[in-house]
Amino acid sequence: MQTTTLSFKDQVLEGIPEVLPQPRTYDSSINHAPKRKAILNTEEEKLALRNALRYFDKKHHKTLLPEFKNELATYGRIYMYRLRPDYKMYARPIEEYPAKSKQAAAIMLMIQNNLDNAVAQHPHELITYGGNGGVFSNWAQYRLTMKYLAEMNNNQTLVMYSGHPMGLFPSHKEAPRVVVTNGIMIPNYSKPDDWEKFNALGVTQYGQMTAGSYMYIGPQGIVHGTTITVLNGFRKINKEPKGNLFVTSGLGGMSGAQPKAGNIAGCITVCAEVNPKITQVRLDQGWIDEKITDLNQLVARVNKAKAEKETISIAYLGNIVDVWEKFDDANIYIDLGSDQTSLHNPWAGGYYPVGLSFEESNEMMANNPKKFKVKVQESLKKHADAINKHTAKGTYFFDYGNAFLLEASRAGADVMSENPTIGREFKYPSYVQDIMGPMCFDYGFGPFRWVCASGKPEDLAKTDEIACEVLEEIMQNSPQEIQQQMADNIQWIKGAQENKLVVGSQARILYADAEGRMKIAEAFNQAIANGEIDEVILGRDHHDVSGTDSPYRETSNIYDGSRFTADMAIHNVIGDSFRGATWVSIHNGGGVGWGEVINGGFGMVLDGSKEASTRLKQMLFWDVNNGISRRSWARNEGAIFAIKRAMETEPNLKVTLPNEVDNNLLETN
Repeated sequence: MQTTTLSFKDQVLEGIPEVLPQPRTYDSSINHAPKRKAILNTEEEKLALRNALRYFDKKHHKTLLPEFKNELATYGRIYMYRLRPDYKMYARPIEEYPAKSKQAAAIMLMIQNNLDNAVAQHPHELITYGGNGGVFSNWAQYRLTMKYLAEMNNNQTLVMYSGHPMGLFPSHKEAPRVVVTNGIMIPNYSKPDDWEKFNALGVTQYGQMTAGSYMYIGPQGIVHGTTITVLNGFRKINKEPKGNLFVTSGLGGMSGAQPKAGNIAGCITVCAEVNPKITQVRLDQGWIDEKITDLNQLVARVNKAKAEKETISIAYLGNIVDVWEKFDDANIYIDLGSDQTSLHNPWAGGYYPVGLSFEESNEMMANNPKKFKVKVQESLKKHADAINKHTAKGTYFFDYGNAFLLEASRAGADVMSENPTIGREFKYPSYVQDIMGPMCFDYGFGPFRWVCASGKPEDLAKTDEIACEVLEEIMQNSPQEIQQQMADNIQWIKGAQENKLVVGSQARILYADAEGRMKIAEAFNQAIANGEIDEVILGRDHHDVSGTDSPYRETSNIYDGSRFTADMAIHNVIGDSFRGATWVSIHNGGGVGWGEVINGGFGMVLDGSKEASTRLKQMLFWDVNNGISRRSWARNEGAIFAIKRAMETEPNLKVTLPNEVDNNLLETN
């Protein structure tokens, strides 16, 4: 057994150690993934063990077999805890990584950021957010991947097969350094239980969106989008946020951004969460202002906040269904309502049913999954009934793209429209349908991200300043149709420092269109060339204009019948890969569930070179306008406006535009 402690660089270069490290003690202070249900038969369990042991020399099999067998029985997965490195997991400055390629070092930085204890939801299970959004399936995969990245040169590409590093292949310097796929299943094998089975076998994984593509930047990533959603939600109902109430649930890796966004928007936010550990983490981080455990105290506190028109975020440690029902009984008026529990993963910790404690739910989902499913569906019906009572009083409720309405409908809840049309089957809209789609995505505005590879806060401050200057200059000549989007983002970036949004890497996000992304990126690249800042890693959320085909979220405002197709996401990742992305990814599954969405992402390293300048212009223009063209073909007015404007600025862009059909002609023939 290995007893001496190697340096960080030596451990990275070592990969899977020749001498096994000592077994790791299970750290109960860390937020761990719930036990997955037992889904493998005896022969499949043997196959899962064979699959795990193939990472190791045969001399270690006798030692590791009982250990892995115990993990499979205890947790429902083989995580290989023994292989978890003993160094601290965080985004180090890029120069600290042992790498031959600066691009590879940037990817190592982002992988470690995704697994930082302050960032990841279940770091020891390699899960970044969403309950099952994994960077890898086990620690052997992590070790091998880091070793490959350290050894890589700029004429090689690392191929990632659902968490497994297939290996380094010859390519060329303009090719992506890494190509990532996650969960790309044969369509008939893409149901929730298929994920449970094949993930337990160790042959596929759920990459969520930016988890399995190494581009997650902590809750900040969704704070901005949620801020815009809440602001525009209040605009939609013609109310100011001040003194008005937003009720939702979830304080996990993504949902934890909601109370912070509510504070930035200026409203009263009540967010329910059943997990005491993550609730305390969000309180300690300052992402919530107060924690309340008693419903009567919650009612009194909300009434006080309303009376005094406070801006405040309150976490209720308990079930969201109880909150909706209690507020109905207490006649507390809710202005905006939503939900962000992980209903893409309803049977394995994504949604906790009312009437059961957190511990009781965890026990039941592992040991009596059929009964747990019944409890979840009963709870969803109660949840929907309580929401319906509030909307009857005037509450504006929107589905937050977490599959709430989809799973509630499957449970038999009263959420279906009385007069359904194509794309409007549910009683309540998706937030993309009524807010983000027509106001942002159709015009090309989406979540553009960057990470300062130096890890220096002063570099981030400089990039904030550069981005603000670029946006203010663009806004001077922007058409009226996008003035609000520009103003919101300038306000956001000016307040980004004071809102203390950094968790993990020195990262930032804002919503920008193709023009904004290209000009900001070019300004960064020039600042790097001038020695003002060090390298910058560009990326975006997959929840964007072009990257994701998701009929109940990103593409829910597509009404030509094509929202169940996934051509756009596939085109996006292929196009990014040959236009200069440093790495690309394509996933099955995401925020709305396994089998419900295909989504793609990228990362791009700016190093101040002319080559980087060429790549960013080629790739960022395509990455946005691919989606605008698809949305314009669906006859979305904002997208038609945006793609016509793009063709005016780029003579090599020629997009097929739709011809309108007279409705009277259709009705009379």
